[in-house]
Amino acid sequence: MNTFTTKDGTTIYFKDWGSGPVVTFSHGWPLSADAWDAQLLFLGKKGYRVIAHDRRGHGRSGQSWEGNNMDQYADDLADLLDHLDITEATMVGHSTGGGEVVRYIARHGQKRVAKVVLIGAVPPLMLKTEANPGGLPISVFDDIRANVVKDRSQFFKDLGVPFYGYNKPGAKVSLGVQDSFWLQGMQSSIIGAYDCIKAFSETDQTEDLKQITVPTLVIQGDADQIVPIDDSGRLSVKLVKNGTLKVIPGAPHGLCTTHADIVNEELLAFLTK
Repeated sequence: MNTFTTKDGTTIYFKDWGSGPVVTFSHGWPLSADAWDAQLLFLGKKGYRVIAHDRRGHGRSGQSWEGNNMDQYADDLADLLDHLDITEATMVGHSTGGGEVVRYIARHGQKRVAKVVLIGAVPPLMLKTEANPGGLPISVFDDIRANVVKDRSQFFKDLGVPFYGYNKPGAKVSLGVQDSFWLQGMQSSIIGAYDCIKAFSETDQTEDLKQITVPTLVIQGDADQIVPIDDSGRLSVKLVKNGTLKVIPGAPHGLCTTHADIVNEELLAFLTK
């Protein structure tokens, strides 16, 4: 397995496939780099070097007790890009991974970055506050924490349904996709999964987004039940300097799987601009 050790001694697993222009992928909660399989295969076969890592506390990476926060996630990503000496990368982030990419740029700049893609991403802020009245109340995230503590295995089985929009009329349900979601979730550490809830819900990235000046593509489904588009994608594209919003009708939060063909073609078109 490809691994490296971060500055604080945590082992990070990563996939590094293909050759050509670099595209990096940061996954959502509670998943792993495996969530990007459809994109890695597609772009790898199109002549791109595709790199995807498991966030600390997730997948095959180290299960550190400390550091399960957006700042450290961004620093781990910086360590990975430094380790591989990556330049001119297109950085893709889904959900929490979108927050990771945005915070990476805020903390480490754009010297290694050519373009950014945010897919169903959590920025600017998921939590409802006076400044963010369209957000979700803290009780929503408290309930998620409580369910992770009580029975995260059952919770991940249940969460996979709205995550992929399988509770919508006419949805083509895949038990295999649901099983994969559950398996990836159960590979996470309990502390990593628990702490990440605060990271993805309470990290205000409004100012982070304003620091992104490279071309940025925001992709989101208008049927996203996990990260509502009106308080995420539609706001983010207004805060970055050079952003374009692509709304995929009827697509759920897990659109990189359910609508992989559309997402892949949007990525390819953006990469070849």
